Amino acid sequence: MSAGVVDTTTGVQPLDARVLVVMGVSGSGKSTVAAMIADELDWAFAEGDDMHPAANVAKMEAGTPLTDEDRWPWLDVVAAWIRGHLDAGTNGVVTCSALKRSYRDVLRAAGVVFVHVAGDRALLEHRMSARSGHFMPTSLLDSQLATLEPPQSDEAHVTVTADRSPADETAEVVAALGLRRG
Repeated sequence: MSAGVVDTTTGVQPLDARVLVVMGVSGSGKSTVAAMIADELDWAFAEGDDMHPAANVAKMEAGTPLTDEDRWPWLDVVAAWIRGHLDAGTNGVVTCSALKRSYRDVLRAAGVVFVHVAGDRALLEHRMSARSGHFMPTSLLDSQLATLEPPQSDEAHVTVTADRSPADETAEVVAALGLRRG
């Protein structure tokens, strides 16, 4: 799967700011890639997992999948971060699983582009079991994969595969979106 850019903002005046939402299931490497993109472009960076309320984190640590009702308040916080940057005219990169289209609809705005880091189950499970210090247990991978609705052609997005180095994935996103530092 190579990068495929779909830009639904065609015909809109150039944007003063852009926010990339690096999305995907747990273990895809979205945090690593997002941080590298932000560093490469000198853009603000936020880890969406840090915006979860304590109750959500406790639920996931216990191996219980989040419900839509659990996610809506968290998505509102992520959306506020996005809109704050867009309103201020500053670029940013934020991680958010954004697994369903309805979740992405909460985050969507002119200037928002979703970067889907996609991988197969075996790779994702290997990565999740090898990491330490993260609240998401490997037991929740199947529920995330079942929930995932990849971005569609009418959503501004680029998809990269998680089977390469984070540096290669980062370079692919930056090139596909024609982004430059500054």
